[in-house]
Amino acid sequence: MINKRVIAFYLPQYHPFSENNEWWGKGFTEWRNVVKAKPLYRGHYQPHLPADLGFYDLRVPEVREQQAEMAKTYGISGFCYYHYWFNGHQLMQRPLKEVLSSGKPDFPFMLCWANENWTRAWDGGSRNVLIAQNYSKEDDRAHIRYLLSNVFNDSRYIKVDGKPVFLIYRSMLFPNMKETIKIWREEAIHSGIELYLCRVETVDCYGEEYLRDGFDAAIEFQPFTHQLDAFQKKSNPLRKFAYNLNRHLFNRCKKRIVDYSEYVNYVSKIPFPDYKMYPGVTPMWDNTSRRKKKMFIMDGSTPEKYGEWLHSVVDKFVPFSKDENFIFINAWNEWAEGNHLEPDLKWGLKYLEETRKALR
Repeated sequence: MINKRVIAFYLPQYHPFSENNEWWGKGFTEWRNVVKAKPLYRGHYQPHLPADLGFYDLRVPEVREQQAEMAKTYGISGFCYYHYWFNGHQLMQRPLKEVLSSGKPDFPFMLCWANENWTRAWDGGSRNVLIAQNYSKEDDRAHIRYLLSNVFNDSRYIKVDGKPVFLIYRSMLFPNMKETIKIWREEAIHSGIELYLCRVETVDCYGEEYLRDGFDAAIEFQPFTHQLDAFQKKSNPLRKFAYNLNRHLFNRCKKRIVDYSEYVNYVSKIPFPDYKMYPGVTPMWDNTSRRKKKMFIMDGSTPEKYGEWLHSVVDKFVPFSKDENFIFINAWNEWAEGNHLEPDLKWGLKYLEETRKALR
């Protein structure tokens, strides 16, 4: 039997840096948003407060070591660090740079380029933009050359058949994804390697046809998949009515709530597609701390229900090859989105314990 590798998305945010000081106030980190969240209704779990690792600062090497050791203990095979590149300007790069320069922690990793605008609404949209993404052939070359020289050659970097794995979060934002991939592959070959490129699938952008831009595989990014849209429309007449009403009134709606258990039951019955897509799960989701309105909440998550979902995915997923064996968890530490495996005061280590149990 081929082993399966569980990769957790990792947000490298929890440290102050100059741009956030300018945009949000000196010393800002996501912890400021996390602690100010309040429950919006009876039984609403907020705020999410960290337990074992505390309100950490990712500039501290011991924190990164503790995270890696904890992940390893509970069956996580590697982190997928979000990578923020804006025409040569990087944001939140310090944790990864220190991981690279120090050689610690000794824990596998890959990158996902979160190629969205940064906005005041934390939504990657086109309004109230703090820093924008602008694409060009020149930047395509500069970007991949930087990665080839500084990141992909690290011995800890996760590879498939010797090819470094690189994820694109929103491929449809590129004016010509096919041309960008062509440039990247040419530059990689000049450096003596090949690339393994993956696109993240979202609600409105999924299917085999998108792989034809030159991607090797797709990544299921739970909970924001086409399955969520279908679940809200079709589960039962009452939910369909609520979905349509919510869509009609969404500009005035303050929150959008999905029952976690019902969603897990729904998606667990859906077969995997017949193209190369790595499955994903999420332990929970609630971005109340980032949003004053239009927050999205997966209500009622429990470690046991999450474990049931992960176990189902592990059981059903057949790796495509010895190295093509990834399952993605969203996420390790997205605290401001109420989306984390790291222990909190309510559940402690239980989500991690369920992760390890599902992988046995």
